[in-house]
Amino acid sequence: MSEASPSTNEEKDGTVLVVGPDGSPLGTVATGDAAEAEDPSRLIEQPAKVMRIGSMIKQLLEEVKAAPLDEASRGRLREIHQRSIAELEDGLAPELREELERLSLPFEGDTPPSDAELRIAQAQLVGWLEGLFHGIQAALVAQQMAARLQLEQMRGGRPALPAGPGGLPPGMAPNADATGHGRTGQYL
Repeated sequence: MSEASPSTNEEKDGTVLVVGPDGSPLGTVATGDAAEAEDPSRLIEQPAKVMRIGSMIKQLLEEVKAAPLDEASRGRLREIHQRSIAELEDGLAPELREELERLSLPFEGDTPPSDAELRIAQAQLVGWLEGLFHGIQAALVAQQMAARLQLEQMRGGRPALPAGPGGLPPGMAPNADATGHGRTGQYL
């Protein structure tokens, strides 16, 4: 007696293989319980707060790069940096909170950090936030592709929606916003 294979591309571990228009594998997407565990919307508990703080940190980094800082301003930036991390942690899920704590090292001693130390700390934080936003965006696109695949399977193999450029949903050209217009620049 042979075991019947699933009629879909879904693997037994709750993932679906996503392939591009040319048939090459692009990656896997979690489905069912596994998808709920990787839901990007649960990673940021307070998205507006995280975006506001991220924008502020990016602006501070630009200011630190633009002008020399005296001892008092370096001390103030140190306080702002430490408070920003604490506020960010309030808006994140526990696993991201732990990651941020591991990566953001506190400044040593009571003396204000140097300009270079501040720039490095701020750049690290901006980079981490941009990586977070890129990861969430990629997870959302993967979820859209998985939902599209499921809809196609329910329709008996007929395409759910015509593919846009690069196999993305219609109106979502690479580097396009929700209106379909091109977008450049950083996420923060």
